[in-house]
Amino acid sequence: MASDLKRGEFIGSLDCGTTSVRFIVFDKHADIVAQHQLEFPQYYPNPGWHEHDADEIQQHADKCVEQATLELEKSGWAKESIKVIGITNQRETTVAWSRKTGKPLCKAIVWADSRTKNTVAHYEHKLQVTGIEVSPGVWKKGEDGVTALRDITGLPLSTYFSAIKLRWMIDNYPDVSKAHEADDLLFGTNLLGGVEKGVHISEVTNASRTLLLNTTTLTWEPSLLEFFGLRPSILPKLVSTSEAALIGNKCLNQGEAKCTYGTGAFLLFCTGAEIVESRHGLLSTVAYQAGPGAKPVYASKEVVTNHRGVLFVTAFSGLLAPYWDPGAAGMLIGVSQYTNPSHIARATLEANAFQTRAIIESMKLDSGTDLKHLKVDGGMTNGDLAMQILADIGGFGVIRPEMRESTALGSAICAAAAINLFGWDLSKPETLTEVNTKGNREFIPHMDETLRAKKWKKWQDAVERSKGWEEGVDDEV
Repeated sequence: MASDLKRGEFIGSLDCGTTSVRFIVFDKHADIVAQHQLEFPQYYPNPGWHEHDADEIQQHADKCVEQATLELEKSGWAKESIKVIGITNQRETTVAWSRKTGKPLCKAIVWADSRTKNTVAHYEHKLQVTGIEVSPGVWKKGEDGVTALRDITGLPLSTYFSAIKLRWMIDNYPDVSKAHEADDLLFGTNLLGGVEKGVHISEVTNASRTLLLNTTTLTWEPSLLEFFGLRPSILPKLVSTSEAALIGNKCLNQGEAKCTYGTGAFLLFCTGAEIVESRHGLLSTVAYQAGPGAKPVYASKEVVTNHRGVLFVTAFSGLLAPYWDPGAAGMLIGVSQYTNPSHIARATLEANAFQTRAIIESMKLDSGTDLKHLKVDGGMTNGDLAMQILADIGGFGVIRPEMRESTALGSAICAAAAINLFGWDLSKPETLTEVNTKGNREFIPHMDETLRAKKWKKWQDAVERSKGWEEGVDDEV
């Protein structure tokens, strides 16, 4: 009976990833009390396209919450023990839906989708010729325009970011275009708003991946809405929150870094209270804001998507940071009669390590400091061989926690801190000392430095050969 169930204090986390949804219930030590996970369908209607059905994600999320709550009750705890719920989602994955009905107007375009190369080319041309109005009557174009865009958003024009995907939807889907014209369009990243309650909110770390947020003022930037031809009414209200996996790994101090290896690899380097403008191909983003009115903390964020001479450049959606070439193509090079499947498998694991190192090398140049160790989480980190390869090629220690659901944990920590549960406070890292302390394993680099440098040079050569395979074209020029 429900009346016989114990009452405790737990936090729920709804983690909506690229291929699955999970709901996890944590206690104050970050031990998992109950959980449920479901994969949802992926859609690939054309080469380079990757789509989700937002309604399906919502249905799977509801089911995960329901099943995890039942598991909690079976273990003897009342569902009311869950005091607060945090949500973490895909960031750049773009959803367009009707203000009136709350229903999606088309399938969501996933962050890894590369159909928008021509849209990027159009706005690159517009940035060169017309530019951006940076203050009333003052325009910057050409290279000054490129710099102005980076200064405002921390981002370059790329197929990766949400404004480009949304603009493609408006230009190519009549239902989305009509909704925009009729002021019936709402825009968000991955999760839907609530039409029944009139709720349409997002938060600053999601917003910082759209190409529409001023990362200094943490407000939507009117000049960019004008640049992309978007109505202000499509945008959600912004609230404070965090990059969940950064918080889950407790990388709250300047100079700490983590990488989540899931469908993609997402590397964050905490830069502290000031935005560090990268000169080496990295992005500036909002890491977290501890609460309304709190000073934001920033990060550099990037997506990283015995081999016997075989190298695999995994540019399935072009090359993102630090290369930024949407026209690059995936490439397997060095194949000979001697090559067998094990060499290709090894090259795949090494590609992950090389791409991570490329970003960290740029971070070192921007920050002026060496990275001593990298904290990791995500499904791929379960492989000891993959983590040892990462340490060997990177030349740094790799720290893997026993509890690796760091993204879910991060959203749980933020939610608990918001209601002062357990005394957690993001501005006081010492309040989290008892969180996720079960233990870590550190992988130490063993590779000879000369061999590491040689392999790094070969990788860089392979990347150069993969570039420029399929360039975007501005159809209006």
